[in-house]
Amino acid sequence: MSMDIAQLREQFPALMQSVDGKSPIFLDGPGGSQVPQSVLNAMSAYLGHYNSNLGGAFFSSDKTVELMANARQAAADLLNAPSAQNIVFGPNMTSLTFSFSRAISRDWQAGNEIIVTNADHFSNVSSWQQAAEDKGVKVNTALINEADCSLDMTQFESLLNSKTKLVAVTYASNTTGSINDIERIIELAHAVGALVYVDAVHYAPHELIDVQALDCDFLACSAYKFFGPHLGMVYGKKEHLEGFTPYKVEPAKDVAPGRWETGTQSFEAMAGFIAAVDYIAAISELDDGHTRREKLTAAFAKTKQHEMALSEHFLTRLVNYPRIKLYGIDDFDRLNERTPTFALTFEGLEPRAVSEFLGKQHICVWDGHFYAQGLCKQLNVLDTGGVVRIGCMHYNTVEELDKLFDMFDELLG
Repeated sequence: MSMDIAQLREQFPALMQSVDGKSPIFLDGPGGSQVPQSVLNAMSAYLGHYNSNLGGAFFSSDKTVELMANARQAAADLLNAPSAQNIVFGPNMTSLTFSFSRAISRDWQAGNEIIVTNADHFSNVSSWQQAAEDKGVKVNTALINEADCSLDMTQFESLLNSKTKLVAVTYASNTTGSINDIERIIELAHAVGALVYVDAVHYAPHELIDVQALDCDFLACSAYKFFGPHLGMVYGKKEHLEGFTPYKVEPAKDVAPGRWETGTQSFEAMAGFIAAVDYIAAISELDDGHTRREKLTAAFAKTKQHEMALSEHFLTRLVNYPRIKLYGIDDFDRLNERTPTFALTFEGLEPRAVSEFLGKQHICVWDGHFYAQGLCKQLNVLDTGGVVRIGCMHYNTVEELDKLFDMFDELLG
């Protein structure tokens, strides 16, 4: 069953606007997606009627308590967590990961080791490197296969040993779109007794996540990458959320998951997040006889099909441009192993010059290293402005990609 793209796009004010007489083309999704009207409505409704805090003896506080419980449940449904109590919220994935890294590393000692990877955004690298430095712990770096930008599993396996306390790894690269074999990574790490902290920020908008099937210890993502507002969330196994000791304010309740949530949360962002999950679920077109998780499963099957078609179209066209180099998976039989995110360099042109040229036409693409410093260093593009990143979401169309290639023609002359 295919998606009605036109009907989906109409839900996004950003996609319906005209800028200087042109329809803007948003190929900047991996840096943050556009937002449907339902999300905006949910946020302003909460702020307009109930803006409060938890634990008061009055109606708007009751509403806020209910909202937070609903948000945890929406996250549990999205990630297939065993319980809503496995979900911790925060301002963004980076801040949450820094605070978890402090707590998880409390009992590390000299002689211990951890593994970070060159595939990762540095929020999932620096947080652990700095914690390791404080404790005199050795940091090992897993490299990527330069041919397809996936993790080099042989080299990764060689780094694991009984001293490994933690593996911090990304589900999918935010730069090249390559998806890692996370199940295998978790299995190998657990075999030596290491914990696994998964960055699913780039993966979450594109694929259905199942933390129980993965058996990961922690998994982090961000709502603004999947059609919601700025809100970070971390799934943690119950024994970890209860077992590790967070750095927290003394009078705050010491009960998981709330003990991990410092300060007043953004309740309006939670309202928007619930609406974003419901927006995705509605793509399934299933009725309410189905659970939200069932709807999400069907919805992601539809969006994945569309996104793979976008990837196929993009890669088919790209073959005719010898002056554009792609970093990542270009094999048509492996489209399911990548997201529709493409890292490019242009012969004789700085990445910034390309994004500025496209930007003048209101085609929005990012350039740079996207905090994936290790990846860009290994690919030898860090000192030359990184790459141009073309990032599709399920609201993008083949027609938009054709307009992009028209611009490539003009640019490369």
